[in-house]
Amino acid sequence: MEKTKPGTDTPPTAHAEEAVATALATDPEALARSYGPSGLRGLLQSGFVVRCAIFAAMGGFLFGYDQGVISITLTMDHFVETFPRIDGKTDPSAGFWKGLMTAMLQLGALLGAAQAGYLADKLSRKYAMFVGFLWFLVGSAIQTGSIRYAMLVVGRTIGGIGIGTLSMTAPLYISEISPPNVRGALLVLEEWSIVFGIVVAFYITYGTRFIAGEWSWRLPFLLQIVPALVLIAFIQRLPFTPRWLAAQGRDKEEALETLVRLRRLPETDERVIAEWIEVRAEAAVQKEVQAERHPNLVNNSSLSASVKLELASWIDNFRKKSYKRTMVGMGLMLFQQLVGINAMIYYGPSFFESLGLDYEMQLNMSGVMNILQLVGVTPAILLMDRVGRRPLLIWGSASMVACHVIVAAIIGTYTGRWEDHKGAAWCGVAFIFVYMVAFGLTWGPVAWAMPSELFSSTLRAKGVSLSTCSNWFNNFIIGLITPPLVQHSAYGAFVFFAVFSFLSGVWTWFVVPETTGRTLEDMDEIWGDDLGRQDKERTTSVVLKLERELAVTRGTVIPEKP
Repeated sequence: MEKTKPGTDTPPTAHAEEAVATALATDPEALARSYGPSGLRGLLQSGFVVRCAIFAAMGGFLFGYDQGVISITLTMDHFVETFPRIDGKTDPSAGFWKGLMTAMLQLGALLGAAQAGYLADKLSRKYAMFVGFLWFLVGSAIQTGSIRYAMLVVGRTIGGIGIGTLSMTAPLYISEISPPNVRGALLVLEEWSIVFGIVVAFYITYGTRFIAGEWSWRLPFLLQIVPALVLIAFIQRLPFTPRWLAAQGRDKEEALETLVRLRRLPETDERVIAEWIEVRAEAAVQKEVQAERHPNLVNNSSLSASVKLELASWIDNFRKKSYKRTMVGMGLMLFQQLVGINAMIYYGPSFFESLGLDYEMQLNMSGVMNILQLVGVTPAILLMDRVGRRPLLIWGSASMVACHVIVAAIIGTYTGRWEDHKGAAWCGVAFIFVYMVAFGLTWGPVAWAMPSELFSSTLRAKGVSLSTCSNWFNNFIIGLITPPLVQHSAYGAFVFFAVFSFLSGVWTWFVVPETTGRTLEDMDEIWGDDLGRQDKERTTSVVLKLERELAVTRGTVIPEKP
């Protein structure tokens, strides 16, 4: 039987347990190892968190669905009859109007992503997702009932605001509830859900195109409302994230109770204590740094001061010590779009038409193409941590350059003579398929996963938001320019994507660092600053302070540490 110290009910081993928890709280790698294996085995041991993550990742599914639904819809006769502006036979500017209608989803998503960080901080991560689902619901209803081109554009813009909100808040929610050993794998789930949504939407529209009348295109828009309603109905069951609770000052009881619920471990477990201390320390450091950078705004409760503080927090990512990290995060999303992936998703049938395929085969090959992207994304869950982010990006760029160049050469050589060169056409199709697998394995998941690893803790939220906004802005540009580009020269479109695929590889080689297994100090050395070291020193200091507070609460005497 252990003896307790005089005047306390806590055994001497409490000090040792808290010391272990403190060591884990200041060493993220050790904390991740303490939770067990990563990958599939780690996911099987985290059932409740996985279920919550799947629910949150449904935001990605809705985004993918709304992307995929437009591909076949644009080719439906009843859809073109309802919106004659996109009919190239009657309107010479149809390419522009088709691109604008498609791209307004991305413009709305840019607006949604820009305000999502504020909502996530003020309302909580899960209620910010709730707002995103509401925007999406309204936008989907307007798209379903559209009778004019302008109404359809408004519906896609409003739905896009919801998609953009979800694209920012869902990964944030997943990262904050996940055990550190499976956080990377669960974040890839978001990209997988996007691609899965694209595949589901494609095959739903593939089937509804046989419906006689306008429900051939209205029904796919209506069906996307169903998962949104389910998510709205059940979102209350999701737990708040411990980090948000800590940031709101609800860190002493609610944050700990939430961690116990998420980890399915007792509150005395050293790993739970370590995470609890770590999230409380990060929240305290965030407030400390903000007060240091903007003392006049933090202590002012007026509305104008709150607005100025929000703007100043965004500007912090472009200051001398942090702009390099921001540029890399935004650059990853820039190149992810300019290598042509969403052009393929939105306008797949048009690209296959340029290879001489008939209408039915255009649709069939577009479906296979989307499935192959899903095939590529799936093993990325395991490869990102084993192979590393940077090698995947470089090999992905090289593969995509080769594919685009070969397809461009085939189209440039045999256009107008496909009946005599069907083998060349199918060779082009094959290399489009290779491109989809290569992208799904590399630039698809890596560009979404890396931004959160580039920034120090005090800049991470806004840094990831800026990277996401970059994705949506460039996605908007691609959606806008691709139809007229393909309409005038499919060969030129593939050359355009080949050039940017090549530039993405060169840029990665010279600019993008490897983040796998890197500590904060390692990242400081790469960027030539000391933001990570400063954050770690502040965090360590706060962790030790919290450890002493915890010891006093539990009746354990812990000596001051130098």
